[in-house]
Amino acid sequence: MIFLRKKYFQAVSCVAILMSIPAPGFADTYTFEPVVEGLDTPWAFGFLPGGGILITERDGKLLHFSGTKRVEVAGLPDITADGQGGLLDILIPRDFATSREVFLTYVTKQGWRGSGTALFRGVLSEDGARLTQGKTIFEMSKTGTGGRHFGSRIVEGQDGTIYMTIGDRGDDATAQDRASHNGSVLRLSRDGQPLASNPFTKDSAFQPEIFSYGHRNPQGLAIDGQGQVWAVEHGARGGDEVNLIQPGANYGWPVISYGTHYSGAKIGEGTAKAGLEQPKFYWDPSIAPSGMAIHDGSGNQEWKGDMFVGSLKFDYIARLEGAPLREVEQISGPETERVRDVRQGPDGAIWFLSVGQGALYKIAQ
Repeated sequence: MIFLRKKYFQAVSCVAILMSIPAPGFADTYTFEPVVEGLDTPWAFGFLPGGGILITERDGKLLHFSGTKRVEVAGLPDITADGQGGLLDILIPRDFATSREVFLTYVTKQGWRGSGTALFRGVLSEDGARLTQGKTIFEMSKTGTGGRHFGSRIVEGQDGTIYMTIGDRGDDATAQDRASHNGSVLRLSRDGQPLASNPFTKDSAFQPEIFSYGHRNPQGLAIDGQGQVWAVEHGARGGDEVNLIQPGANYGWPVISYGTHYSGAKIGEGTAKAGLEQPKFYWDPSIAPSGMAIHDGSGNQEWKGDMFVGSLKFDYIARLEGAPLREVEQISGPETERVRDVRQGPDGAIWFLSVGQGALYKIAQ
């Protein structure tokens, strides 16, 4: 089916977007092509060499699709479906053709201590039906009892290291505590170990895996063409952020925020404070951002360097570009109902997971 593509421009002061204004006279179309349907709360997907696709479902299934064949992959860890958590992100590294390694984030129960985010590594069998040599290579240090704010996106850096997001687990103040992993972006080796060049490895009081901190619940993560790390995270009531991640930087939650508490009460000390990073862009009202992709220009030079961010709340995919960063387009249709993950495919097209439709789609222009 074909749906209208709506383009938006706005005057942005510093990094803020307060409203979207339709540009008059602009009309174009996208086609949303269903690739996989019948999914149950899908969370993430990844592309295998040769055309296969792996998709995670939050309740604990990893599905392998190849042509018309669908296989539930065995060999997963013991996954706890806890509120917003369960089986979450997936990373298929660049060397998969030789290593056949797959990385998964998931929620693990730790007895009376509650549940937390963990990273699992396994080797996909030749028939694609099982993960072998499975091992949990990282678990967050401070767990929580609520089923929210697990974060949990993972990407591979240009040097082969792994970046992983951890939410604050609903315990705001812990995002400022470098003795815990809560509210942080981590940088890990392929074995789940901290890198010696991480910013806090020389202080035994801090968790050495931490690359940046002061995050609320980052559910989007991507690497741009220069190797820079970008994260998108949920604010509270307003203040969803896009951040350029710098080593050792403090992104302010909950000391500063462009949002308010759900009660309407003020958060922290305002919107800015010396020593705390400002977002490159924020949304108010919140769009509930999730997966993100940064386009490399393959198949569409107009999109080179553009960011695509899914909205769980307003059912669209935001396209952002420029400096200062701004939202220039909202891609929407019935298919974009609660967009959970967005990725650039091997064909250069943007693919996305719709939780509301229970399906994986490809956008064709």
